[in-house]
Amino acid sequence: MLELNHKEIKNRWKEAYANEFFKRRLLVGLLVWIAILIAFPFFFNYIEARNGMVLNDFIINKLPAYDVSVPTFLIIWSMFLLLLYRAIYDPQLLLLFLWGFIFLSLSRFLSIYLLPLNPPNQLIALRDPITNIFYGKEHGFITKDLFYSGHTSTQFLMFLCFKKKMDKQLALVSTMAVGMFVLIQHVHYSIDVIASPFLTYLIFLISKRVVKY
Repeated sequence: MLELNHKEIKNRWKEAYANEFFKRRLLVGLLVWIAILIAFPFFFNYIEARNGMVLNDFIINKLPAYDVSVPTFLIIWSMFLLLLYRAIYDPQLLLLFLWGFIFLSLSRFLSIYLLPLNPPNQLIALRDPITNIFYGKEHGFITKDLFYSGHTSTQFLMFLCFKKKMDKQLALVSTMAVGMFVLIQHVHYSIDVIASPFLTYLIFLISKRVVKY
């Protein structure tokens, strides 16, 4: 299937934006997303300052810690760029992922707040120069945003949102790779990663209802 040309892309977006339902959901979603980005550093600084439990994680205890920040960073942002590229051709894909990310972020705010945890032993801070922008100036690295894994869940959300078979396969592989990498780096407990796909799927179902996908 040939990619759409610029005129066809413009027509798709013009048609989508002419739909009042789509326009309202998009504009409200963007405003909520901006509000969440503003809230990120305040929330992260709060959770980083509090004390929490240290879990006795059999899997983490058996894994030696290695810094895999670079491959983790490359996978996460390569997949995000792929999603943006697909969204250029598909306004509904962008809307679905936008609301999925909103609900994912809000649910993680709640779960992290309700389950205060200290990071696993031998944690190596994950170096991501893009994501760290949203952490705020007080803490260069956030170590206590644990249950559940935002890195893993975002990749799985992409898997659920993508339409093309190859994109879905790539996103599924990236989900497994990122989940493995955050465990190898001791950034998360195993329960943080294992729970992510299940919770993300529930969020995806809610997002579909919101955007009537």
